[in-house]
Amino acid sequence: MHSDQVRDRLVALRQELETGQARLRELEAEHARVRETMLRISGSIQVLEEFAGESNPDPAAAGAKTPSG
Repeated sequence: MHSDQVRDRLVALRQELETGQARLRELEAEHARVRETMLRISGSIQVLEEFAGESNPDPAAAGAKTPSG
């Protein structure tokens, strides 16, 4: 490879690295937002289950309950 080609390739690789790092930061921020949202939803579910007087927070078990029992 000629030195011009090497320099061009270095520039391109540095740009790709910078783009990748920026995307990773975006994904990490999105991950944090989703995690926070899920925690809020989980907390809300817990509060509503307690409010409703449910003893079993398992959604599958809740669906198996009969109206008489």
